[in-house]
Amino acid sequence: MSIAEWKMDPNATVNPNPTSPGSVLADERAETSVRSARHWHRIRTIRQQQGVSLRSAARRMHIKIDQAKIQEDETHDLSLADLYKWQRALEVPVANLLVDLDGPLSEPVLKRARMLKLMKTAASILQNPGSQPVKRLARMMCDQLIEIMPELEEVSPWHTVGETRTLDDLGRVADNPVPERLFFDSSY
Repeated sequence: MSIAEWKMDPNATVNPNPTSPGSVLADERAETSVRSARHWHRIRTIRQQQGVSLRSAARRMHIKIDQAKIQEDETHDLSLADLYKWQRALEVPVANLLVDLDGPLSEPVLKRARMLKLMKTAASILQNPGSQPVKRLARMMCDQLIEIMPELEEVSPWHTVGETRTLDDLGRVADNPVPERLFFDSSY
């Protein structure tokens, strides 16, 4: 349509403020904010279903808890590298982490999460000292679960107290050091 063919609706009003509701610019901004609020992944949901704490996931990915908390927000647009870090930390297929039409989790994903929890429990029983008959039953349960779902063979048991630190890991005191004057100043 050329400028000469353009006709203005006699009932239309000209909006002097391009950012007010109903203007083209405001509509574009609203659409952009809706797009930014889109749910990109289900990391938090899967992490909770797998029974993995945020702290444990952050340790496995070698990132800070604050960063992991930001990344697991469904509206946070992750890079592929970060998505694969979460996949390794949660021990699930990448497809399980992605949103599929904003629907509820599929039945296979829920079944897998339940099987994973069961395997973690059986592996924990097998790892802990106890009676031989209980250990034998736990070993049989692990073998049967692996027979049903071979990928469960690499699943680790539940952590009872916490993860053992390596020499490269720093404790909480590295993040919040205690001032030396606390030890030498008697006014504290």
